[in-house]
Parts: sequence; C-alpha cells; structure tokens
Amino acid sequence: MDFTSQVQVPDGPHARLASESFRILADPTRVRIMWVLLQEECNVKRLAELIEVSPTVVSQHLAKLRAANLVQTRRAGTFVYYSASDAHVHRLLSEALSYAEHQSGTAHGNDPHTYTP
Repeated sequence: MDFTSQVQVPDGPHARLASESFRILADPTRVRIMWVLLQEECNVKRLAELIEVSPTVVSQHLAKLRAANLVQTRRAGTFVYYSASDAHVHRLLSEALSYAEHQSGTAHGNDPHTYTP
C-alpha cells in the first residue's frame, strides 16, 4: 500500500455546510417537496395536493427549506410560488432516491432509475 499518495479531505467549513444540507433534507416530506419543486414551480396548495399532506404541513417545511436557502419564492398577486434554488440539490436527491431504489429492491444493477436528473 502506498502511504505517500495524497488523500483529499474536505475542510471543516465545507464539511459543516454539507452536513447541514443533509440535516435539512433528512425528512421524507422535505425530500418529496424538494423533488416536486425541482420539477416545477408550485404554490402551497398544489404542493399539498401532490404530496398528500395538509397545506399547514407544507408551509412549515417550506419555511425550513427557505431558511436553508434551498427554495426561493415568487409573488404573483396574492399567491406565492416556490421553486428549488439550486441544481446541485437535484443531483443530490436524484442519487439518494436512486440509491433508495436499489436498497428497496426496486432497481438492480444498471436498471433504469425512476429519479433521474
């Protein structure tokens, strides 16, 4: 084994920010909300219908996602529309959901994945 090769280790600030992203996304409802918002812009009512939870629950999760700068808003009259603010999250969630398909036995080997970027 060659012990002289350099191993790249994330620095403290980047490791902390990455772990904070995982922490905020470590909730099934937030994963579902983010996945929808990566596909389309939605208001709270539409999100609640799509993920089958109450608008109150959606609003509470959106507040946390906004505080983490993972979603952005656009106001149109009296409506507020939400969208994902970063394409990196799309790749992250796509990989995590594809991994979940393998863990659950839904996908094997190089099977096509349901959740593609």
